[in-house]
Amino acid sequence: MNSIRFLGATQTVTGSKHLVTAGRSQVMIDCGLFQGLKELRLKNWETLPIDLRALQAVLLTHAHIDHTGYLPRLIKDGFKGPVYASRSTIGLCRILLPDTGRLQEEDARYANKKGFSKHSPALPLFTESEARASLRALRPLPFNEPSKVAPKITACLGQSGHILGSAFVQVTLGANGEGTRVVFSGDLGRSSRPIINDPAPPFEADYLVLESTYGDRLHPPEDAKASLREVVNRTVARGGTIVVPSFAVGRMQELLYLLTELREEKQIPAVPIFLDSPMAISASAEYLAHTEEHDEEMRSRMARGFDNLRKMVTVTRTQNESRRAIRDRGPAVILSSAGMATGGRVLHHLAARLPDPRNTVLFVGYQAAGTRGRMIVEGAKEVKIHGVLVPINAEVVHMQELSAHADYEEILCWLSGLKKPPCRTFLVHGEESACEALQRRIHDRLGWDCVIPEYGEEVELEARTD
Repeated sequence: MNSIRFLGATQTVTGSKHLVTAGRSQVMIDCGLFQGLKELRLKNWETLPIDLRALQAVLLTHAHIDHTGYLPRLIKDGFKGPVYASRSTIGLCRILLPDTGRLQEEDARYANKKGFSKHSPALPLFTESEARASLRALRPLPFNEPSKVAPKITACLGQSGHILGSAFVQVTLGANGEGTRVVFSGDLGRSSRPIINDPAPPFEADYLVLESTYGDRLHPPEDAKASLREVVNRTVARGGTIVVPSFAVGRMQELLYLLTELREEKQIPAVPIFLDSPMAISASAEYLAHTEEHDEEMRSRMARGFDNLRKMVTVTRTQNESRRAIRDRGPAVILSSAGMATGGRVLHHLAARLPDPRNTVLFVGYQAAGTRGRMIVEGAKEVKIHGVLVPINAEVVHMQELSAHADYEEILCWLSGLKKPPCRTFLVHGEESACEALQRRIHDRLGWDCVIPEYGEEVELEARTD
């Protein structure tokens, strides 16, 4: 029997895990951590309802932690097979996964110090050393070339345009690369964004597993560069600092690209720009190294060199350098992670800058339910940081123009690349309202059979007859 079982990202955005079965062959597509609401994060501690001895491989669509962060735990619990991903996704995983293990250890130490854990002692989900050990399982897959990943399962990656290395994947269930085709969209990016190639057209699909992060909204038509310019100039004019909580991979590199251009074109004043994220510094090196994924605009930028970037941006690698950026009271732009303000150095910057109405906190990506970022963008008057309630007097801006996720029109445009509609489309990676909105639009616009699976649900994939 061929089937798919949904073990994460069902009516929520995080925790992507989808188990595909073809006879006795089993492969998991993505292996992500649940994030955000406590009830979701607790799922990370539940034993996965699968036999790890029967699982033959894992395939990652991209490096973001909600798609990869459970991998060290999976291996810790006994999975011994290969983990396939694009070459640049592997490079980013070497940065992100050990850092996630380090944060797990820090959280456990903090819980023990404050005594708020129900368990004594509080333990990390996995450690930094266990995360580093999990990297040995990673195996590269090329784009656009079918590869056998299990006895009856073949996989082919296509560029999804979300972040460096991101892919949608066509999984073929059957011998010799022929049989039922299941396409997993992964996270779909957007066209005409700087640095990496636009999303490629989809591979043909008998069944489709489709993300729906922004299935209920359209991104603003405004130009991201112009919007960024306005925020910087408005804040600097009143003597303030712009703090940008940003994802270290993808968004941070795009921000650096746009800020450097604005400075070169003298569209913003020559205020200090701080890059205060060791992870983003390492990830930026990966972005520069993988020229095969650069779009024409980025290739042209590479040809001109990055001397101006080095002159304009102050990189703060150490804690002491980060503290100096916090103490700097003049107008500045501070880029720091985490993007949803769930942890990391950005919390220190927020604690220092949120009370001052001259400052701006600029969010540039999705803010999951239950995160500090979500609370702030929804208008909270104060937020708890390191156990202290911090008043929110700064201007708060949520800039959707820089989103790396396709909106519903961009998703529908991507779907139009399919020559034949899938037998069934499964909507995942979206909150309930987003899934339902996209389900209606796909049904009304395309007439497709489109469903929203439940957590743990297993669906038999019947052979196509038309």
